[in-house]
Amino acid sequence: MELNRRTVIAGAAAAGLAATTLGSAAEAAPGRRPVKELFGTLADGTKVYRWSLENGGTRLGVLSYGGIVQSLEIPDRHGRYANVSLGYDDLASYAAGTTYFGATIGRYGNRIARGRFSLDGTSYQLSVNDGVNSLHGGAKGFNTKVWDVEPFVSGPDTGLRLHCTSADGEMGYPGTLRTKVTFTLTRHGDWRIDYEATTDRPTVVNLTNHTYYNLAGEGSGSIHDHELWLAACRFTPPDAGLIPTGELAPVAGTPFDFTRPKPIGRDIRTGHPQLVTAKGYDHNFVLDKGVTAGPEHVVTLRDPGSGRTLKIFTDQPGVQFYSGNFLDGTLVGPSGRTYRQGDGLALETQHFPDSPNEPSFPSTVLRPGRTYRTTTIHSFSA
Repeated sequence: MELNRRTVIAGAAAAGLAATTLGSAAEAAPGRRPVKELFGTLADGTKVYRWSLENGGTRLGVLSYGGIVQSLEIPDRHGRYANVSLGYDDLASYAAGTTYFGATIGRYGNRIARGRFSLDGTSYQLSVNDGVNSLHGGAKGFNTKVWDVEPFVSGPDTGLRLHCTSADGEMGYPGTLRTKVTFTLTRHGDWRIDYEATTDRPTVVNLTNHTYYNLAGEGSGSIHDHELWLAACRFTPPDAGLIPTGELAPVAGTPFDFTRPKPIGRDIRTGHPQLVTAKGYDHNFVLDKGVTAGPEHVVTLRDPGSGRTLKIFTDQPGVQFYSGNFLDGTLVGPSGRTYRQGDGLALETQHFPDSPNEPSFPSTVLRPGRTYRTTTIHSFSA
């Protein structure tokens, strides 16, 4: 957390919010217990709840449907709050939507070519929902599940433990997969996600979160003036179906070079063939650090207007940067304003797309007796 974040949170504390600072000598205040309220009812009668969390100057709203981040409020440099995540204010829009706003993604984040892969000599056909490919777990991925949610307070931190079980064969995947995703708001206002999964048969797993960010506030317009830094000197160019070709291409001298911070919009309309194919950025960046034992700083996103800054730390080898290319003005957010192309962006920490079919990519295979574990931390400042 930055020093100026301390000033912002201290100002918020005057309005009755908890104020804790990184490195403070004072003992941290106990975390606040999450609050539950009915958000809506699905067509089959299942009730969906919204859980509200607040800690360290950050406010988070999470739905039991899809493990969806429905709101994420952080202050700007003047202490003024805004929801910086795109989404909806009603359940029907989430149930009908195809944008994955804020969703917990599984079993496999990103694309698998033709929805097929082989494991231990057996071929599997997955649900195909993105042309000829499988995307984000198929037609009914984890973003459509109603998760069991357990709130918790742990010392100065507060959070939610989300549980779901995916049956053997669901969406074509082998093995019964038991998944736990833990959302924690720390005393410093960081949003931490811990993913865990076990299986009873060999399978593939790639879990992530699909929050769309606009640090100026959802509905405020384009993110093209946001400044982005990525600790990635290579990326995986995709084909016309957005499936990686297997090449690890250098970013140097291309619009994909974010090794020094630059506005997202600076090169997005340069006519580079990869940008034409994806209608903007929709690419996996190969993190220089690779797979690591613990989360490391790999992304910084900053909105110069508000001063809001997001830093992302992860143990994963890749980040999918998506610049909201398919937002077309037909979706309306909680602000009552429509979302158009480039009005939000996603930064999905992950293993690489189509990893089950590309031997040179880090493996996503999970076997019985092992536990899939990965952590991503989002740290906010102003």
